[in-house]
Amino acid sequence: MSQSELSHEERILRMVKKVLTDIVKDTTTQPGMKHPLSDHTIEGIRDCLGLISARENELQIAAGRESQSRPHFIDEPQKNVVVDLKSPAKQPSSDKPKD
Repeated sequence: MSQSELSHEERILRMVKKVLTDIVKDTTTQPGMKHPLSDHTIEGIRDCLGLISARENELQIAAGRESQSRPHFIDEPQKNVVVDLKSPAKQPSSDKPKD
């Protein structure tokens, strides 16, 4: 979905989510090292991202759009079954004598 098709609120939510996740990526430390952000701040970021995701979902449902955020695996069973309704092309009969 392009940015022009999103509402103003959806664009704001997307940008805030991007900035928060960039902060998390930029401040991630090696295992065993103390994180520069306090536990309270980390929990606040998690809560904000959860609220953003919930609101994005509400806006998608209100707009009648299907959520594309959940990953789908190749071997995951399909909910829809596609049936080809076209009849197969008739093959020329080979038992007719040729003149």
